[in-house]
Amino acid sequence: MSIELDRTRPVWRQVAAVVVARIADGTYPVGARVPSVVELSAEFGIAASTAQKVLAHLKAEGLIRAEVGLGSFVAERPEAAGGGSAATA
Repeated sequence: MSIELDRTRPVWRQVAAVVVARIADGTYPVGARVPSVVELSAEFGIAASTAQKVLAHLKAEGLIRAEVGLGSFVAERPEAAGGGSAATA
């Protein structure tokens, strides 16, 4: 899939938005490995430093977790683990 980036907005934010959308739509489900720096660089035609910024942002937002030597994976969302709403009478 080819994504056309708008070069008038920060590229890293656009790429991060694509990854977030893929997490939301289930392309990358909880526990799934997300693309590496090299893979993001190749897919989007961006510099490795830009791809690193994307992954760092997603990690800071709590959307992914990094495992040294293994890669980055979709983190379990707190609202997904918390349960439903309380019943009221």
